Amino acid sequence: QVNLVESGGGLVQAGASLRLSCVVSGNKYSIDIKTMGWSRLAPGKQRELVASGTETSSTKYGDSVKDRFVITRAGDTIFLDMHNLKPEDTAIYNCYAPARFREITYWGQGTQVTVSS
Repeated sequence: QVNLVESGGGLVQAGASLRLSCVVSGNKYSIDIKTMGWSRLAPGKQRELVASGTETSSTKYGDSVKDRFVITRAGDTIFLDMHNLKPEDTAIYNCYAPARFREITYWGQGTQVTVSS
């Protein structure tokens, strides 16, 4: 079992920055931390990929966050640095980790980000 715990969300004004964290614990060998990423779910919208891959050479970003968000990793924690936040970035942000040997994906409980205009 793998546990993912996010933190760092909050209420900010447009133009602000936030850093989200996701700490991995449990059976870390059952995942490849390099394939971890972030997605978000906003009210009334479909789930959207924010960033995937913690290695710079393989990282992908959603079109709406390119050049504003950056995914990084330090040990067993992955981060999402969000800059120039916009009201449309308001969502619950989840980190995820594809299992290495099974066709499942582990998810964190999510952290709420609210951006006011």
